[in-house]
Amino acid sequence: MTRAIVFDLDGTLADTPAAIAELLVEVAAEFGVTVTPEQAAKTVGRPLEESFGELLGKREEDSETESAVTRYRELFEQRVIGKKTELLYPSVVEGLRILRDSGAKLAVGTSKITPTAEALLSAMEIRDFFDVVVGHDKVSRGKPNPEMGQRSAYELGVPVQECVYVGDTVSDMQMAREAGMGAVAVTYGVAPRSELNKLNGVTCCDDFMAVVNACDTESAFVS
Repeated sequence: MTRAIVFDLDGTLADTPAAIAELLVEVAAEFGVTVTPEQAAKTVGRPLEESFGELLGKREEDSETESAVTRYRELFEQRVIGKKTELLYPSVVEGLRILRDSGAKLAVGTSKITPTAEALLSAMEIRDFFDVVVGHDKVSRGKPNPEMGQRSAYELGVPVQECVYVGDTVSDMQMAREAGMGAVAVTYGVAPRSELNKLNGVTCCDDFMAVVNACDTESAFVS
């Protein structure tokens, strides 16, 4: 049976959540809104329009929200992408190589827009591991809606039931289960293990090599 693994990006492959939260706070301040790091952290992993809509108290399609998103992306490119391979969590390169060499198809399904995701993956020197990159701009509804998982499977040419999604948030896991994918959660990202442990049908992993092992077992896949 052909199998595929779809990865979230921030908090799963790249150690970026803290930097993202800092930028959300900074950009909100530029638009006259005081946001605490804790408030910003709760929105990490969502599409930026949704995050800034909530933090600024605006509609997602509001011009001020759009301006904040544009400003954030400028700062993210300047300050975060430039860190390159320093952003990778331990063992990510080794683990991706093992999975690719096993014959699995690999993809990224992220709330980032595709061009930003592509740029970050290239900067971290891991873009070539992935057959497909699906950003928020390729779907009409973000996580936890199952569309991103379904779109990733479609672009990979693999039935969704033969795919596993690896992520770090509750919405990642909800998306995976709703899509009919296997669900593997990393505990080193945004959501703590205590939250992830409450979810049914989810395998929790404390490091990336544990992810590799989980994806190499039948239990990680929906039958």
